[in-house]
Amino acid sequence: MLPAAFRKTARESSDGPVLCIAKHDRWNCLVAFGRSLADGFEDLLDREEAAAAKANRDFDRELRSMQLNNFVEVPFDDSGRFVLPSFLGERAGIVEQIYFQGAGDRMFLFAPDELNKMGAGFEGFQDACRDMQADALKAKKP
Repeated sequence: MLPAAFRKTARESSDGPVLCIAKHDRWNCLVAFGRSLADGFEDLLDREEAAAAKANRDFDRELRSMQLNNFVEVPFDDSGRFVLPSFLGERAGIVEQIYFQGAGDRMFLFAPDELNKMGAGFEGFQDACRDMQADALKAKKP
Protein backbone atom coordinates (compact mmCIF):
# COMPACT_ATOMS: atom_id res chain seq x y z
CA MET A 1 0.00 0.00 0.00
CA LEU A 2 1.32 3.42 -0.95
CA PRO A 3 1.77 5.47 2.23
CA ALA A 4 -0.65 8.38 2.63
CA ALA A 5 2.22 10.88 2.62
CA PHE A 6 3.06 9.91 -0.98
CA ARG A 7 -0.44 9.54 -2.49
CA LYS A 8 -1.18 13.20 -3.20
CA THR A 9 2.23 13.85 -4.74
CA ALA A 10 2.03 10.69 -6.86
CA ARG A 11 -1.48 11.57 -8.05
CA GLU A 12 -0.50 15.14 -8.96
CA SER A 13 2.69 14.14 -10.79
CA SER A 14 0.78 11.69 -13.00
CA ASP A 15 -2.50 13.56 -13.48
CA GLY A 16 -4.19 10.65 -11.73
CA PRO A 17 -3.61 7.67 -9.47
CA VAL A 18 -0.71 6.05 -11.35
CA LEU A 19 2.85 5.18 -10.35
CA CYS A 20 5.58 4.55 -12.89
CA ILE A 21 7.75 1.81 -11.36
CA ALA A 22 11.08 0.44 -12.59
CA LYS A 23 14.10 -1.41 -11.27
CA HIS A 24 16.73 1.04 -10.07
CA ASP A 25 19.78 1.00 -12.35
CA ARG A 26 22.38 0.79 -9.54
CA TRP A 27 20.68 -0.28 -6.31
CA ASN A 28 18.69 -3.43 -5.58
CA CYS A 29 15.40 -1.61 -5.21
CA LEU A 30 12.62 -0.15 -7.31
CA VAL A 31 12.15 3.48 -8.19
CA ALA A 32 8.69 5.01 -8.56
CA PHE A 33 7.78 8.35 -10.08
CA GLY A 34 4.97 10.20 -11.80
CA ARG A 35 4.40 10.52 -15.51
CA SER A 36 5.63 14.11 -15.35
CA LEU A 37 9.17 12.88 -14.63
CA ALA A 38 9.01 10.49 -17.59
CA ASP A 39 7.91 13.39 -19.80
CA GLY A 40 11.33 14.97 -19.17
CA PHE A 41 13.41 11.94 -20.19
CA GLU A 42 14.32 13.39 -23.62
CA ASP A 43 15.76 16.49 -21.95
CA LEU A 44 17.65 14.27 -19.51
CA LEU A 45 19.06 12.26 -22.41
CA ASP A 46 20.21 15.48 -24.07
CA ARG A 47 22.00 16.57 -20.87
CA GLU A 48 23.61 13.16 -20.34
CA GLU A 49 24.74 13.03 -23.97
CA ALA A 50 26.25 16.52 -23.75
CA ALA A 51 28.03 15.65 -20.48
CA ALA A 52 29.44 12.47 -22.02
CA ALA A 53 30.69 14.38 -25.08
CA LYS A 54 32.30 17.02 -22.86
CA ALA A 55 34.06 14.29 -20.85
CA ASN A 56 35.00 12.44 -24.05
CA ARG A 57 33.02 9.34 -22.94
CA ASP A 58 30.93 7.05 -25.09
CA PHE A 59 27.18 7.49 -24.77
CA ASP A 60 24.66 5.02 -26.14
CA ARG A 61 21.51 7.12 -26.35
CA GLU A 62 19.31 4.22 -27.46
CA LEU A 63 20.40 2.00 -24.58
CA ARG A 64 20.00 4.80 -22.04
CA SER A 65 16.58 5.65 -23.46
CA MET A 66 15.50 2.02 -23.09
CA GLN A 67 16.77 2.01 -19.50
CA LEU A 68 14.89 5.17 -18.60
CA ASN A 69 11.67 4.10 -20.28
CA ASN A 70 11.70 0.57 -18.86
CA PHE A 71 8.94 1.26 -16.36
CA VAL A 72 5.48 -0.12 -15.74
CA GLU A 73 2.51 2.12 -15.04
CA VAL A 74 0.69 0.82 -11.97
CA PRO A 75 -2.64 2.30 -10.84
CA PHE A 76 -3.45 2.79 -7.16
CA ASP A 77 -6.79 3.34 -5.44
CA ASP A 78 -7.84 6.03 -2.95
CA SER A 79 -6.46 3.92 -0.08
CA GLY A 80 -3.09 3.64 -1.82
CA ARG A 81 -3.50 -0.03 -2.69
CA PHE A 82 -1.70 -1.17 -5.80
CA VAL A 83 -0.55 -4.46 -7.25
CA LEU A 84 3.18 -4.65 -7.72
CA PRO A 85 3.95 -6.77 -10.80
CA SER A 86 5.66 -9.91 -9.52
CA PHE A 87 8.58 -9.61 -11.95
CA LEU A 88 9.43 -6.18 -10.53
CA GLY A 89 9.20 -7.36 -6.95
CA GLU A 90 11.40 -10.34 -7.76
CA ARG A 91 14.06 -8.11 -9.35
CA ALA A 92 14.37 -6.14 -6.11
CA GLY A 93 13.89 -8.97 -3.63
CA ILE A 94 10.53 -7.60 -2.48
CA VAL A 95 8.40 -10.42 -1.11
CA GLU A 96 6.19 -9.33 1.79
CA GLN A 97 7.32 -5.93 3.03
CA ILE A 98 8.23 -2.71 1.25
CA TYR A 99 10.02 0.29 2.72
CA PHE A 100 9.16 3.52 0.88
CA GLN A 101 11.71 6.33 0.87
CA GLY A 102 10.81 9.61 -0.78
CA ALA A 103 13.48 11.66 -2.53
CA GLY A 104 12.25 14.72 -4.39
CA ASP A 105 10.50 13.77 -7.60
CA ARG A 106 10.77 10.02 -7.01
CA MET A 107 10.56 7.42 -4.30
CA PHE A 108 12.45 4.22 -3.72
CA LEU A 109 10.90 0.90 -2.76
CA PHE A 110 13.20 -1.40 -0.84
CA ALA A 111 12.82 -4.87 0.57
CA PRO A 112 13.95 -4.34 4.18
CA ASP A 113 16.60 -7.07 3.86
CA GLU A 114 18.01 -5.40 0.74
CA LEU A 115 18.00 -1.96 2.36
CA ASN A 116 19.97 -3.38 5.28
CA LYS A 117 22.69 -4.51 2.83
CA MET A 118 23.24 -0.96 1.58
CA GLY A 119 26.41 0.74 2.73
CA ALA A 120 27.37 4.11 4.12
CA GLY A 121 24.81 6.84 3.70
CA PHE A 122 21.81 4.57 4.17
CA GLU A 123 21.98 4.25 7.96
CA GLY A 124 19.12 6.66 8.67
CA PHE A 125 16.82 4.89 6.25
CA GLN A 126 17.79 1.53 7.70
CA ASP A 127 16.96 2.79 11.20
CA ALA A 128 13.61 4.18 10.05
CA CYS A 129 12.79 0.90 8.32
CA ARG A 130 13.60 -1.12 11.47
CA ASP A 131 11.40 1.20 13.55
CA MET A 132 8.50 0.78 11.13
CA GLN A 133 8.92 -2.99 11.13
CA ALA A 134 8.87 -3.01 14.95
CA ASP A 135 5.73 -0.85 14.98
CA ALA A 136 4.04 -3.18 12.49
CA LEU A 137 4.86 -6.20 14.67
CA LYS A 138 3.42 -4.45 17.74
CA ALA A 139 0.24 -3.62 15.83
CA LYS A 140 -0.23 -7.29 14.87
CA LYS A 141 0.01 -8.56 18.46
CA PRO A 142 -3.37 -9.00 20.21
